[in-house]
Amino acid sequence: MTTRRARRRSLVRIEDGALPSPLFSRLARSVRALGTENLDRTYQTTFWFDLRAPAALPEEAILSLRERLRVRAVAGVEWWLSRMRTSDVQVDFHRDRDEALFRRTGRIAHPAISSVLFLNRCRGGLLAVVDAPPNDANPACAPDALDADLVRPRPNRLAVFAGDATHGVLDANDDIPCRRLPAPMPLRLALVMNWWKRRPEHVPRFADSRRYGTLRIGSGAPSRGGDRTVPSSPHPERALDVDLRRR
Repeated sequence: MTTRRARRRSLVRIEDGALPSPLFSRLARSVRALGTENLDRTYQTTFWFDLRAPAALPEEAILSLRERLRVRAVAGVEWWLSRMRTSDVQVDFHRDRDEALFRRTGRIAHPAISSVLFLNRCRGGLLAVVDAPPNDANPACAPDALDADLVRPRPNRLAVFAGDATHGVLDANDDIPCRRLPAPMPLRLALVMNWWKRRPEHVPRFADSRRYGTLRIGSGAPSRGGDRTVPSSPHPERALDVDLRRR
């Protein structure tokens, strides 16, 4: 059972309407147009953006968010697409890190800031951010006490949290994922952005990749339909001003 208690300081900051509507619509259409392309490797397919000339719609979105959030003192952003069915959540609770550096040296380096921009509505699929370490002995590596800040997916909703925070995704029933549910759900779509003070190892630029052609700026991706409706999150909107030099 997931619980949430009141805190003096929230673990997550949320902003609705994070992108200008025309840019968000273009981004969401381009991701839907991918269909199931590279779906089984979506979380392993990450890209580095140095905050200069954007080659993909997610990078154009990152520049817009950087201006709105006033994020400072970062070298760039590692980004990828989160695409999953909430009836079969494939991502355990974890802390983001430089995976190549960890494999090479065992050293752990976290991004300065982690963020998720939701692209559609779905059944369940709440983002859960927890002030406790993951536990490999539990289903989905959930912390022993899941006292979480929860964010319900909603189009153009941005969630921002500390780069070393434990986080995961709840299933279609808003429970900790422990098995595949019998009724398959549509894809939950999001853009994940980790803001780094230095470039993580072996993360390529999108401009040098042949993946995800519909995301490329100027591709003119068609729409594949609208979003499903669920109740919105109880979180209030908050203004964001992130100065990473204080971290």
